[in-house]
Amino acid sequence: MNYKRPYYTTVLQRINEQRSKLQVIVGPRQVGKSTLIGQVLEECEIPHESYSSDDVTGVTADWLSQLWESQRLKMEAHSETKRLLVIDEVQKINNWSETVKAEWDRDTREKRELIVVLLGSSRMLIEKGLTESLAGRFELIRMPHWTYPEMRDCFGWSIPQYVFYGGYPGASQYISDEKRWRTYVKDSLIEPSISKDALLNTKITKPQLLRQLFELGCSYSGEILSLTKMIAQLQDAGNVTTLAGYLHLLDECGLLCGLQKYAEDKARKYNSIPKYQVYNSALRSVYCDESFDEVIEDPKIWGRYVESAIGAHLISQAAIVGYSVYYWREKNEEVDFILVRNRKKIAIEVKSGRRTTNKGLSTFAESYNPHRSIVVGSGGLSVEELLTMDLEILFK
Repeated sequence: MNYKRPYYTTVLQRINEQRSKLQVIVGPRQVGKSTLIGQVLEECEIPHESYSSDDVTGVTADWLSQLWESQRLKMEAHSETKRLLVIDEVQKINNWSETVKAEWDRDTREKRELIVVLLGSSRMLIEKGLTESLAGRFELIRMPHWTYPEMRDCFGWSIPQYVFYGGYPGASQYISDEKRWRTYVKDSLIEPSISKDALLNTKITKPQLLRQLFELGCSYSGEILSLTKMIAQLQDAGNVTTLAGYLHLLDECGLLCGLQKYAEDKARKYNSIPKYQVYNSALRSVYCDESFDEVIEDPKIWGRYVESAIGAHLISQAAIVGYSVYYWREKNEEVDFILVRNRKKIAIEVKSGRRTTNKGLSTFAESYNPHRSIVVGSGGLSVEELLTMDLEILFK
């Protein structure tokens, strides 16, 4: 693929700087982390080598230490003043963070210019290791799912295509055959994310329940549904606490989250009924019965898909821009998304094909005095304008 995501420039610049911090690239599966580092290495003039723990059976921390030592020997043998080491899927290695800390600190003491880039697809495992063992030693580069401008520029997609098929570049070649597209997304994108990120490295007592929760949550993306009611629809039901833990795990894997209701009282936020939201709108479409043609021809159905796609965009960009995402609802009045950064609140109501008479936005404005109140759809920003906007602008 010749297309380069914006993060390409950031990574290339940082590896060419003087050694200072580990560079850690993290993001969900199939967002192009390995492709990006491959593009960077093609342009990199520093001697370099790249490895993946996926390529080694029974990989251990010893393998990581031996890898590191081999790079030191090569630097000495070739009289290199600087070298680059890239390690992919590092989270699969037990005690990886402690080993990286020990090796990195040794290079620091010995003033060795061995630049290190780590890649990982499990945000939970990566960030846990970083905070526990590598505090102050790394910079995090978060790569979210592909945005609409990226899918448009790379594949020529329209807004309806992005809303339905989402932001998985690897699936783009199959959209002309919807059955094949659904099969590819389920088997090659979703299954590895759940089996390798959610189940492999976390103790899950009811894996089938987690899968059912994921599928049902995706089909309800954009909907508010209590975990108690969710239990009633699951075959292998556990208790509410178990489901809440599984939903948190799916959130950490960049698949599905439960948005909390906005409230100034933190206890009310944490105890609120979740609003399910996929991180990539493909995850909603793949578990729903409607075809692409049916979705774009029915205004009511289209409105649900648009809201879910906008929500996916907002939560995927949250860590990049630095805000939190909530919803708000009181009785029959609702605001689809509330963005909060510091003390600034942005209220966003989606009116694409439904709820044109909802007064939630004005009621929320009267109660909470948001920095901005925005309508997406009829009478406000177009869907395309929001999906192409630099979200930093909202907080200025």
